[in-house]
Amino acid sequence: MLDEIDQSQMQRSYGLADLGFTKRNGRVALDVLRQEGAAKVMLPRVAGDVPEAVFLNTSGGLTGGDHLRLSMDVGAGCRVLATTQTAERGYAVSSGAARLDIRARVGAGGRLDWMPQETILFQNANLHRTTEIDLAAGAECLLAESLVLGRAAMGETLHHAGLQDHRIIRRKGRPLWAEGLRLNADVLADRSAALLRGDRAFAVVCLIAQGAEDAVGPLRAALGAGAAVSGWDGRCVLRISAADGWPMRQQLARVLKILTGRALPRVWQSGGLI
Repeated sequence: MLDEIDQSQMQRSYGLADLGFTKRNGRVALDVLRQEGAAKVMLPRVAGDVPEAVFLNTSGGLTGGDHLRLSMDVGAGCRVLATTQTAERGYAVSSGAARLDIRARVGAGGRLDWMPQETILFQNANLHRTTEIDLAAGAECLLAESLVLGRAAMGETLHHAGLQDHRIIRRKGRPLWAEGLRLNADVLADRSAALLRGDRAFAVVCLIAQGAEDAVGPLRAALGAGAAVSGWDGRCVLRISAADGWPMRQQLARVLKILTGRALPRVWQSGGLI
């Protein structure tokens, strides 16, 4: 007879990518680059003076016991745009949960635009994700994260999946914006308007910057159904809900172009979805 596989002994994926930027001779320059395991970083050549950092997971996705850590340190007066090469995938787990931890620090007068491509949850996935951004005095950040439940093209509807998603942005240790999202089988089964309403794609965008609330008008003019935005006291928060990833991604692309004042990163466009 075949030996039974001990699930606890199966190989798990680990990755750590640590980036740091500083001002050197008036330009933003790479100061720290550390890569371990499945986490890698690309630094493509771009026009202009805002460098792009593109994270990738060479394991192709995350399953139970996998752990991916991404860290960014944006120095004083620097502006950096960070994204991912493609959508992250949460695959079915046999036990435990996959972990994805994102940490960022932005120095005085700096700005980080953190805009990864969507995370796709597959049937029986279980993902714990934490995003923490710490801002110094006068620092700004744009956070845009999105989620797709299942693969519509494959006729997949999620019935069993887990997600614990926590985001927090602080200034000098004081929370400016925080939220948590928890999905399980009970939430996935509830089709009421108070919960998922049958939609399978979601995005949240938060801009922390001086005058961020002034973006509310232009954003409302650009948004379609299934999206809403509010702004107050140097904050602008926007949410998108859609039946599938394609219409969500289209709306998100318009939002990011407005809030960054720039074209989307090349990796966002290479998939032909924008």
